[in-house]
Amino acid sequence: MYLRPTAVVTGSLLGVSALVLTTAPTQAAPAAKAPLPVAHRGASAYAPENTLAAADKARELGIDWVENDVQRTRDGELIVMHDDTLKRTTDVAEVFPDRAPWKVGDFTAKEIAQLDAGSWFSTKYAGERVPTLKQFLNRMTANRQKLLLEIKKPELYPGIEADIVKELSNEGWLGPFNVRRKLIIQSFGADSVKKVHDLAPTVKTGFLGTPSVDKLPDYAKFSDQVNPRYTDLTPDYVKAIQSVKGPHGKPLEVFTWTVDDGPTAVRLADMGVDGIISNKPDAIRDAIGGR
Repeated sequence: MYLRPTAVVTGSLLGVSALVLTTAPTQAAPAAKAPLPVAHRGASAYAPENTLAAADKARELGIDWVENDVQRTRDGELIVMHDDTLKRTTDVAEVFPDRAPWKVGDFTAKEIAQLDAGSWFSTKYAGERVPTLKQFLNRMTANRQKLLLEIKKPELYPGIEADIVKELSNEGWLGPFNVRRKLIIQSFGADSVKKVHDLAPTVKTGFLGTPSVDKLPDYAKFSDQVNPRYTDLTPDYVKAIQSVKGPHGKPLEVFTWTVDDGPTAVRLADMGVDGIISNKPDAIRDAIGGR
């Protein structure tokens, strides 16, 4: 005669439990991490590219990551310059009119130090100089910024990878903290990226290009990133890259370039890219922030 009341109580408890289970709030899925905005050649929409002023402008905008380009002078100095000639971004044609086509590798560091690398952009930056890599690294350190270093046209400068690794070491950029959090070296030259990995295996590296999906495991042996032009990206390609583990046992990353408008940045963020390189990194950050 005691079974019926017990069953009633048990049924009541089960009903309460069911109510609790059905009304408990579901846990939201974690939000996707927003891509890192990277200042292309510094904040180059606002200051002359690849100068200390462009790095400072990125800092002023609150951008941590700065991309630059490194080449080598005739006397072996590493400088920060995108083009393999000095004509577009300096007054070299006025200072050295008889030395066309003004190739970087035909000039000494002392000669390049004489050039104005700011007036072409704005009179506000008249007198801005072409920085050496050492000067640029020191400014990054002073600004507490992080560096995405591109080896530009390595085929023109045999051995430049070893020179860059040595300079980074001399300036304290190969310590554990910097290697983990503040430095990436990339290039369009796969052989150059591989050389950097062989010389400094702990350094994070990136290959600039669009390898076929079946070739990704080959690149993953020496590169931590595959960084295509944004017009070459699809959601499936991004997923394919990130499904492969790189030389440090982590999924390959995707830093894409060069994006200056918010809607495109949002579309790329939705694809899941890890970084967006931009001349207007503040606009990119504002478009994708909090996503």
